[in-house]
Amino acid sequence: MIDERIPWDQYFMAQAVLLSTRSTCQRLSVGAILVRDKRIIAGGYNGSVSGDVHCLDEGCYLVDGHCVRTIHAEMNAVLQCAKFGVASAGSEIYVTDFPCLQCTKMLLQAGIRKIYYLRNYHNDQYAVELLKRKEVEVQRVEIDEKYLHKIFSDEHFNRQEEH
Repeated sequence: MIDERIPWDQYFMAQAVLLSTRSTCQRLSVGAILVRDKRIIAGGYNGSVSGDVHCLDEGCYLVDGHCVRTIHAEMNAVLQCAKFGVASAGSEIYVTDFPCLQCTKMLLQAGIRKIYYLRNYHNDQYAVELLKRKEVEVQRVEIDEKYLHKIFSDEHFNRQEEH
């Protein structure tokens, strides 16, 4: 029998994409999922400090072309680990967009061993060099549309319980 389930890398990336829909930044919606042993240990999306105003409410707070109000998704995921006492060392991250230089450095310091990403986004050359030097594997993941169609099909949502 052929396994028709979504592959793990696409499953976790789909989770990151879903989480990105919670983003409160108007410029780019990013989601990140930290995974260890095929289990999600934390997640984050880009947005303001909890309880503060959001970019959606008052617009982005731009300094030198960057929104300084926003905490990046990768950082929010790692901070969630810190807040709840979950070790991030040895985990993998699935993120919708290639991490910026600051997030790359933070992920390295947090002990992330592999980075999966969906889209390239201003990939910083120094970040790419650091990842190679530190031997952190980086892999682009695409989500096969057949799984998205399976998830969002009318048949999937309109199943009737059979008794």
